Amino acid sequence: MDKKTFKIRPYARLLTMLGEQLIKNEQIALTELIKNSYDADADWVKVSFENFGENFEINKNSKIVIRDNGTGMSLETIEKSWMNPATPNKFKGKGETYTTKKGRIVQGEKGIGRFAILKLGNKILITTRPENSNKEYEINYDLSAYDENFLTENNKEKELFIDNIDIEVNIDDPKKILNQTVDVEYKKVNQDNHGTIIEISGLKGKWSRKKIESIYKDILKLQSIFDKIFHPKSSEDEFTVGFYINKERISLSEKYLDKLSGLLETKAVFKIQGKFDNQKGEFVYSENDSPKLLNINDSQIKGIKLYKEHFCIKTYDEKKEKETCTNVFRKPECGNFKYNFYIFDLNSNAPLKFLLDKDDKKLIKEHRIYLYRDGIRVYPYGNPDDDWLKLDMFRGTISAGQFFSNDQVVGVIEISKTENPELKDKTNREGLIDEGNATQDFIALIQSFLSYYRQKQFKQYLIDYQKNKKEQDVFKTQEIERQLDEIKENFKDNKAILNAVNNLARTYKLERNYLVKRVETTEDLASVGMSVEVASHDMMSMLTKGILGIDDLIKDLINKSKTTDDAVEELHKLRGIFSFVESQMNDIQVMFKSTKQRRRNIRVIDVLEKVIRIYKNVLNRYKIKVDTNKIGSPLIAKCTDAILLQLFINLFDNAIYWLDTVNIKNKSILITLDGNEGKLIFSDNGPGVNKEDIPYIFEPFYSGKGEEGRGLGLYIARQLLERIDYAIWLADTNSEKVLSGANFVVSFVKED
Repeated sequence: MDKKTFKIRPYARLLTMLGEQLIKNEQIALTELIKNSYDADADWVKVSFENFGENFEINKNSKIVIRDNGTGMSLETIEKSWMNPATPNKFKGKGETYTTKKGRIVQGEKGIGRFAILKLGNKILITTRPENSNKEYEINYDLSAYDENFLTENNKEKELFIDNIDIEVNIDDPKKILNQTVDVEYKKVNQDNHGTIIEISGLKGKWSRKKIESIYKDILKLQSIFDKIFHPKSSEDEFTVGFYINKERISLSEKYLDKLSGLLETKAVFKIQGKFDNQKGEFVYSENDSPKLLNINDSQIKGIKLYKEHFCIKTYDEKKEKETCTNVFRKPECGNFKYNFYIFDLNSNAPLKFLLDKDDKKLIKEHRIYLYRDGIRVYPYGNPDDDWLKLDMFRGTISAGQFFSNDQVVGVIEISKTENPELKDKTNREGLIDEGNATQDFIALIQSFLSYYRQKQFKQYLIDYQKNKKEQDVFKTQEIERQLDEIKENFKDNKAILNAVNNLARTYKLERNYLVKRVETTEDLASVGMSVEVASHDMMSMLTKGILGIDDLIKDLINKSKTTDDAVEELHKLRGIFSFVESQMNDIQVMFKSTKQRRRNIRVIDVLEKVIRIYKNVLNRYKIKVDTNKIGSPLIAKCTDAILLQLFINLFDNAIYWLDTVNIKNKSILITLDGNEGKLIFSDNGPGVNKEDIPYIFEPFYSGKGEEGRGLGLYIARQLLERIDYAIWLADTNSEKVLSGANFVVSFVKED
């Protein structure tokens, strides 16, 4: 019998499969390279996009440079580790970890991260210098000679195998990695004679500021966002990543985590932090700083359908001819894990304490529940488009009342190789391997815990809020005063009871007046904030131009590159910029409390023209024409500038929003000022108010705009007018309607 022995010899196209096909996108590719720097004990990584166009256009000279001050690679490491995928030197065995000198737990076991480079470009030059070495090594991957699929070289018909590809390594005295300082983010850092520089050219894909912003935010989440927010690392184990384009630092959402931490601390209905003890079968945690314990053997968790179906031991019922669940539950196989959950109320009618505006919701919805292994993120868990816990799916297929929405919970779950050896990453780093019971048990436990919270604690919170709302309605309708009057009428002949009720009524009125003043102050502050928000965009834009202009002028004067006449001309331009800001501030200054005390007769047109000036740029941007129509004598209102300013700001804000939703050429707003009738009609030719919204448009926190609206504008406008016995309503008769869209009537005739 003849016998032949063959060796496995992969084609070179395996490189594309590992690099381009296994690595999902540029974001993950770049993250993998930065994780390599982290594994090499780097303090910092500098990512530079060099020789790019103004709008990130790629040209033949464009390249991406990734520099760090990690431990670098020796010649032996290059030969035996870098050149050999699936390197075993980071893998000690089941449940064991490989730790760096700084105590970092190394993430890469499979060694495929290096092929992420091929996702970014086909020319790679790696310069590396190990610690305590006087030599620098240069690895040259020039794969541009090979076709796209690595099947041939220079269009030769000869088959191309991996071992046909030669990689040059040059050994030389240090030239690039020297003892020098490097700018990374806001500080200068040290290279310290060791580290690695990866230069990638022959770039693939497309780049934009938005994509880099996404990568930056992703890098912020490489380590636990909660650790970064609440437990900043010591300076001894900092890991800073900076991004640059054409030698200029890219300013990327520096306060991103600060904003998120503020929401987590102040706007979450429930803040949960704890650990699952697999041995005891217990969730031990704190809820809003109150200690709690939930055992998986308790009926309240075993009664959850999802938990029961997953963990109960089933037997075959011959009568029913199907498997049925016994009252015996198996033990989870996933191991211990830690968790932090922040649960939000996304409803537009949430209590004021937990109410979220559009920007708040947008920031929260950029996060989900993240998974971290030994402090490093497991992708893609936590991405906005990832529903790895199937919460949204269950809301649709089981019941929305039993599960939070996927965007309602921001959280972090922490696992480790030692505590969770059966929870393993997929080869492409895209989630956990779904084999055996461990991964499914782990997911089912989290789903069950969150389902418990939705059906128990969150439901109680909603019931309590509804009770409070009824109490608010009692206050709003002055029900207490009505009942006191009824008691006085029934006991008008009993002087003792009558005196007691009168004293009670006086005390109640004093307390009520105090609360009303507090509410009015809050409404005043809200109106100030909304007016400042309107003007702030243009003011910030002009201030930025002014500051940059001052910086340029200082540089020119230091370098003596400008004459006195040139400097004077620049100063005149700067004065014009800051005059604009002053004008805008003067227009909204009347909103502040100190200017609201005195009521006087005001020509309504004067305040209206101020608001039109504030909205000038916005109206031009949306191509909306504004006209005024004066009827009879000048329209006069006895009030304050602040009330009229707030009224018009809200009316303009609504009209602009709705006009932007319609596709018509001649968008217009018409304000009719009728001095004879003492009223104003504010009209637009937008879509009008939805019939279902009409009864609620003046209610607090109700908005037909959905997430775009706070639902406070018209409410505050009506409240301010009612304080001085004026009124506002939505036109409901043809005689009051001027244009085809929304028509609001404001009466400056004192109402009884």
